[in-house]
Amino acid sequence: MIEVTKLYFSGSLQGHSVRFDRHAVGGTSGFGGRSRLVTTPMPQKGPAVVWKATRACNLRCLHCYADSGVQPHSGELSTAKARVMFEDLVQSGVRSLVLAGGEPVMRPDLPDLIADAHQYGLKVELWTNGTLLTNFLADRLMQAGLDEVTISFDGLGWMGDLFRGKMGGFDSALRGFHNCREAGLLVGTRFTLTKRIYGDLEPIFDFLERERVPRVCFDHLMYTGRGNDPHQDDLSHEESRHAMDFLFERARRFYRQGLGIEIATADNLADGIYFCLKLAESDPERAAQVYQRLTSDVAEASASGAGIAGIDSRGYVHLHPHWPEHSLGNVRQRPFSQIWTDRSNPLLAGLRNPLPRLKGRCATCHCKAACWGNSRARAECVYGDLWMEDPACYLNNEEISREVPEVTESLERDVHFEEKAA
Repeated sequence: MIEVTKLYFSGSLQGHSVRFDRHAVGGTSGFGGRSRLVTTPMPQKGPAVVWKATRACNLRCLHCYADSGVQPHSGELSTAKARVMFEDLVQSGVRSLVLAGGEPVMRPDLPDLIADAHQYGLKVELWTNGTLLTNFLADRLMQAGLDEVTISFDGLGWMGDLFRGKMGGFDSALRGFHNCREAGLLVGTRFTLTKRIYGDLEPIFDFLERERVPRVCFDHLMYTGRGNDPHQDDLSHEESRHAMDFLFERARRFYRQGLGIEIATADNLADGIYFCLKLAESDPERAAQVYQRLTSDVAEASASGAGIAGIDSRGYVHLHPHWPEHSLGNVRQRPFSQIWTDRSNPLLAGLRNPLPRLKGRCATCHCKAACWGNSRARAECVYGDLWMEDPACYLNNEEISREVPEVTESLERDVHFEEKAA
């Protein structure tokens, strides 16, 4: 994930975890005036884990990664099995757990799962479509200790309804958003960048500003589930660049206005390099600092099989929550801590040292240390070879021919020359 606001505009380059202080006085706008957001440095020893707690869902979204249906899979992890998994996750160094789906709210034991995970010391985030989040349920989730809830919209108004396959889906999700905020929960949003919402970026950002959404993440499309046709759904390289230009400038504006809206992107680390190149035009020194952070921390923390892991509803461990084609094992038969640290697994070994294995444009890219080759899942889907170039990388040949520090040094020399000439 690229934390655009924090990395490129705030005074700190440090990573953070989100802690929600329920007892704080004088809360910020957007939290009902009852709580405040506190960010504190926190080391991440193990991967961030996304557990798709159920396949069941009340909607049928057009590019659902889980290909969810009305009914759950047979053999989904029980509450008791989940507790055993939570304890092992903590012992293996995991600090962050996301409950996803399907629609995780359709699990009747969801508040109990959150309370158990929280008791074990996990920071728990909920990814949901928001349509089932009543006032009563939002209060229960708050009492259970949920740290954050993220509602996926993927379109405003009628476009949101079209994407969800349900009339009134957007309004229901918005009510869920308001219910969570009124309950005192930290509530953010997610949008997946597809051709369907590309033309609505300006009204989406107006919506974020109007609702004072504290956190929003724009996900690049992964080619799996019902969204496995990049030609139909994904942005072109030119559209991706335009979208990132717009996002970067609005993030800058939000920050300068002090709105407290944090912008992030996910599933395409080319964003981090692209934003560094844009920042270098006005602040080359900070751009070089951010690039160093990408290479030393962010790339590995976002890499499939290294900084992020997926566990499906039946307990199978995957290299990435949206890359189900490879299973490393099942937590019913073998603890996650053993599965994730098995050095004899060639996939894990390769993904934790990917740079020598990359092919195509990724092999020759001078910036690959800042993205670790980006998405191996997309490469495998398009080329049948997980070490080929990521087809969604929109950086041009000139941009990948030099590392960002070389670019910033050149810009600094140009500025110095101009000042001397003047």
